[in-house]
Amino acid sequence: MGDLSSSGCAADRKVPKLPIPGKRNILITSALPYVNNVPHLGNIIGCVLSADVYARYCRLRGYNTIYICGTDEYGTATETKALEENCTPQQICDKYHAIHKEVYDWFNISFDEFGRTSTPQQTEVCQAIFMKLLENNWLSENTMQQLYCDTCKRFLADRLVEGVCPTQGCNYDSARGDQCEKCGKLLNPTELQDPKCKVCQNTPRIRDTNHLFLELPLLKDKLEEYINHMSVAGSWSQNAIQSTNAWLKEGLRPRCITRDLKWGVPVPHDNFKDKVFYVWFDAPIGYVSITSCYTSEWEKWWKNPENVELYQFMGKDNVPFHTVMFPSTLLGTGENWTMMKTISVTEYLNYEAGKFSKSKGVGVFGNDAKDTNIPVEVWRYYLLTNRPEVSDTLFTWADLQAKLNSELLNNLGNFINRVLSFIAKDPALEDGKGVGYCSVIPEAPGAESHPLTKTFGETVGDYVQQYLEAMEKVKLKLGLKIAMAISGEGNAYLQESKFWKLYKEDYHSCSVVLKTAAGLVYLLACLLEPFMPSFSLEVLKQLNLPTETQVLLSDEKGDIERARRPWEFLPAGHKIGTPEPLFKELTDEEVELFRQKFAGSQADRILKAEAEAKELAEKLQKTEVSVSRAYGNRVPKDGRVKKQRPTKSAAEAKPKASAEAEISICRLDIRVGLITKAQKHPDADSLYVEEIDVGEGQPRTVVSGLVKYIPLEDMQNRKVCVLCNLKPATMRGIKSQAMVLAASSSDHSKVELVEPPQSAHVGERVTFPGFEGSPDDVLNPKKKVWETVQLDLHTDKELVACYKDVPFSTSAGVCKVSSICGGTIK
Repeated sequence: MGDLSSSGCAADRKVPKLPIPGKRNILITSALPYVNNVPHLGNIIGCVLSADVYARYCRLRGYNTIYICGTDEYGTATETKALEENCTPQQICDKYHAIHKEVYDWFNISFDEFGRTSTPQQTEVCQAIFMKLLENNWLSENTMQQLYCDTCKRFLADRLVEGVCPTQGCNYDSARGDQCEKCGKLLNPTELQDPKCKVCQNTPRIRDTNHLFLELPLLKDKLEEYINHMSVAGSWSQNAIQSTNAWLKEGLRPRCITRDLKWGVPVPHDNFKDKVFYVWFDAPIGYVSITSCYTSEWEKWWKNPENVELYQFMGKDNVPFHTVMFPSTLLGTGENWTMMKTISVTEYLNYEAGKFSKSKGVGVFGNDAKDTNIPVEVWRYYLLTNRPEVSDTLFTWADLQAKLNSELLNNLGNFINRVLSFIAKDPALEDGKGVGYCSVIPEAPGAESHPLTKTFGETVGDYVQQYLEAMEKVKLKLGLKIAMAISGEGNAYLQESKFWKLYKEDYHSCSVVLKTAAGLVYLLACLLEPFMPSFSLEVLKQLNLPTETQVLLSDEKGDIERARRPWEFLPAGHKIGTPEPLFKELTDEEVELFRQKFAGSQADRILKAEAEAKELAEKLQKTEVSVSRAYGNRVPKDGRVKKQRPTKSAAEAKPKASAEAEISICRLDIRVGLITKAQKHPDADSLYVEEIDVGEGQPRTVVSGLVKYIPLEDMQNRKVCVLCNLKPATMRGIKSQAMVLAASSSDHSKVELVEPPQSAHVGERVTFPGFEGSPDDVLNPKKKVWETVQLDLHTDKELVACYKDVPFSTSAGVCKVSSICGGTIK
């Protein structure tokens, strides 16, 4: 099964793989993570985890595959971090390279080589490419103006400067000298407004300095020919094409490739001996140099476009460097490089109500995930189901809980455990209740003529074909969704077969069903191995199959066609292992604990922990003093202190009338409701009358003016967000006991219901992280609570319903609309 080793790291390999003529040879890279910090979950899904899934899939299919990555170690950010931690850049790199490797090992990332860019091989390859560009006259010398700090007595590299973004409409006040984190625009430090040196906070001055430039305009024709061909042949993701076209449309300009730094690859040119290569010139070359650390015959991978396909994975902010800069560099050498065929790009994964940020320490980081004791397969599954392939997605603890409990535990885990537990039972034992197969896969002759099983096999085969098509196109989220749908089909097959009855009524048919279901368990272990390798290892263990055996989904060996006959995967007479639950429920209490634990930034969390420790110490000290005073420094003979009944102060005993509560969203009682019945109002053409279950035993009657916008059939059996504490109002003779929330477009031509996730519990209260409190029993119309709060209700660009910038949240995730962004909710 692909690569089932727990870490798949480079130390486990024996002989480096080389391209094999006549086979598919796949070279996979993920953007090199920068070494100056611990990677957060957004970094992990954005490059290394996505690439790992595809690498594992390729191995599963029998393709000759290597996966190359490593830490990007040169440049300003490393120098800055070294200044912060009062050590050398090399010490910073050594420290954080080890941290990165530990995090990726825990996440089961199966690199063939996880290297680093601060190596002699990087210097050798980088300088060789530079010399080719120089020979071919693709480089020019030019004087540029750069910020110089008189206090620090140095030219300030991009990341050592911060200021106000000059882009119209942005005005972000912490834009870096190379790129604005808010709007994403690439910048030159001299373009910043009100620039400051990050080291001393003084204002730098502009000074001339000589640098080398890559003449991108001269390479434009070669580059566009490559892009026009490969973006189609390699099915580039739409966000990659858009980002690349935006660069080309803006016009290519000469790009500086040198920097006034000490930490980097030295420039082998007499006039530039005091400079190093710009990190974004040398970083992509790291893919090549790290491969040269993997094998001395690296050119068979990197200079072999006829036999090798290059797939690259990254976040959206890295796209131009991989579709414009790096290809131009390779094309400029005139050598026969393996050029990128397919690029897979992710948008941003956001955290609860904000953004993940390494620099600000916001979000869940790789080492945090390990400390939660939530198994790695759950983290991998959640990140991959939430992979931001076409738009930004949102990490919430409630959504992670819902996906674990409903999809992994109740769907996948339930199916596998039902099947294996039934087979493991001994009919001769009392607790076997007279059923079971003593852990042995039964004989099942004639399975292909069993109508239900034959239909089921065809369904599974169709799904597997869809899975392969999605994965070949690097649609990883879709591939995972299809694999989980197969598990759902397995549960439905068990229910329809009523195998527990068949055992005594039609033993042969029961054996067919159980052998087929056991085969499906094995197939699911194969299909889900790229996504959850540790899960697949455990399933193989419970099936009593050797985990070191490389099982493939290979066309050549007929594995794909066999998916239509799942009863053939496991031989009759095979003895399975001991079935055990594969997943554990995540409780509401645990979710709330994690939400509080990982709120704010890492710095905030440290301060909070220190404050709590200090408070606890003070309480202990006070307790000791009070005990000492109470007993005159004498402890009672029994060694115990009697508890004193606390006395209330006068203020506590008789609280004053509280002031009017602040008007905010927490005063609204918004619940998840299910429309059980909807019909036209008998006396009003524009109104519907709905019966809505909001978890109270009896449904509420609600009148809504939605006839013009939503067809009646679309109102049936639908989950909605319901405002339950408005004062009831009679509308054309029918009393409306609540209000269904809907979003309206700016021109009021379109209205859509605000919908909770399908797995949200009917009757649960919709919450807003950061806003706590009980709702009013009934909103007082005179206080205008609803009217005031409603002004801040809207949908954002990701179609998420929000109060201010906080999403409507449920235990199963956030509430959304179908297509209206920037709409008002009422």
